[in-house]
Amino acid sequence: MTAKLVSLRDAVDRLVPDGASIAIGCALEPAIPFAFAHELIRQRRSELHLIGPISDIAFDQLIGAGCVSQASAAWIGNVSAGLAHAYRRAMEEGVPRRIEVHDHSNFTIAQALLAGALGAPYLPTKTLLGSDIPQANGTFREAIDPFSGEKILLIPAIVPDVTVIAVQRADEDGNAHLWGPWGVSQEAALAAKTTIVLAEEIVDRAVIASDPNRTIVAGTKVAAVVHEPGACHPSPVQDRYRRDHDFFHEYHAATRDRQGFERWIGEWVTDVPDRAAYLRKLGARWTALREHRTSVA
Repeated sequence: MTAKLVSLRDAVDRLVPDGASIAIGCALEPAIPFAFAHELIRQRRSELHLIGPISDIAFDQLIGAGCVSQASAAWIGNVSAGLAHAYRRAMEEGVPRRIEVHDHSNFTIAQALLAGALGAPYLPTKTLLGSDIPQANGTFREAIDPFSGEKILLIPAIVPDVTVIAVQRADEDGNAHLWGPWGVSQEAALAAKTTIVLAEEIVDRAVIASDPNRTIVAGTKVAAVVHEPGACHPSPVQDRYRRDHDFFHEYHAATRDRQGFERWIGEWVTDVPDRAAYLRKLGARWTALREHRTSVA
């Protein structure tokens, strides 16, 4: 076992302090590392700054659990149902606390993370000029392009303290294969000060080296590797398990009020010691989601 291969509990304990900025769910709808979000809640992390294009209900759970003080995102909600009840309570009622939101489009969050990955202070764009998003974001700056003389918008780099990505397989050094949509996972991983990989499977280095085109991040950038099968349920991981559509709707119905949210978090997060126990709780439902998988060499 290498020093990088650790448990999820240890990865959060060692690498994610209170107040950290965390990029998570950057593959858009698939490969959202819900197991990591749940461990943050169990360890009672606070004052977190969440970063991502969309997060489905992972952000909502962290916000409802009181772990979050800021979010930089294009959208926070429940893709299957639309609204994110905990997020709305935080913004409208200050329950459990108010959060500061920096609005982005999907494109500008990608630009900000790419700038961080490149070591650039900002990247320019013309998109969003004339919209309300620059004012809602509060960090964008209008400027004049020195070449064309036209107005442009400068998108400052985002450098997360921690980026968490979920992949089908990785070796013990953190070299990681992800197939299916990448979203802005690679940009987020390269921009971060610390990158953590959650892998469905740990494989020999030779397996990763045999297909370098699938390597989303090199081990030299990775601080910790966690072997965590099923880490992304209820979101899908291509070739491993399907999306659990019903789970998203059940969460939506259960969390319409604060008391319902507390019951749900207790049942599925704080009263569940780890991801293995979570999968056992799913039972036959988990087995069904893993059926009819394709084979990828």
